[in-house]
Amino acid sequence: MNSSPPSRGRPRDPRSHEAIVGATAQLLAEVGYAGASIGAVAARAGVGKDTIYRRWPGKPELVFEAVFTTTDDAPPPDTGTLAGDLTVLLQGLVDEFHAPAAAAALPGLLADFAADPELKARIRGDFLAPSKERLLVIFERALLRGEIAAETDVDLVLDTLAGAVFFHVGLIGEHPDPQLATVLAAVVTKGIEVR
Repeated sequence: MNSSPPSRGRPRDPRSHEAIVGATAQLLAEVGYAGASIGAVAARAGVGKDTIYRRWPGKPELVFEAVFTTTDDAPPPDTGTLAGDLTVLLQGLVDEFHAPAAAAALPGLLADFAADPELKARIRGDFLAPSKERLLVIFERALLRGEIAAETDVDLVLDTLAGAVFFHVGLIGEHPDPQLATVLAAVVTKGIEVR
């Protein structure tokens, strides 16, 4: 499932979209969130500002998509076990949060989210909800294999996983241990497995 908000008007040119997203990530890594503007992104991507505003309501949504949805288009992992699937999922999150653009974007995005409840609701609806929906298949397979109970609160599990990576890598800025994804997956799997 694509994490992009529904498009309006004429169909998107995938090359423009990739150029805009790539330019956004580059600028964030170079000049930080405050220094990255829609105008600077447009100039670097070789598009007009209107092209950007037709796709994203503002800088926070553009930045969020460019930096924090890089794993959304990958198919849900299917390793044969919940622990294996969660390890693959978590490694993608660790890599995403550890990228220079993410480190540069996070403080500004958090400030914008705190200041604008409507923005927070848009990000939740346009990006986070579809991402969670896409990952439900992991837990459906785990249920069928008898690894978890039907009453497992999948939303809470996903929030716990993302929150641990966000706190450890994104907020605290720790250099992630190569085994971080494996250890977190094991801890969470052990906590929700059928006993």
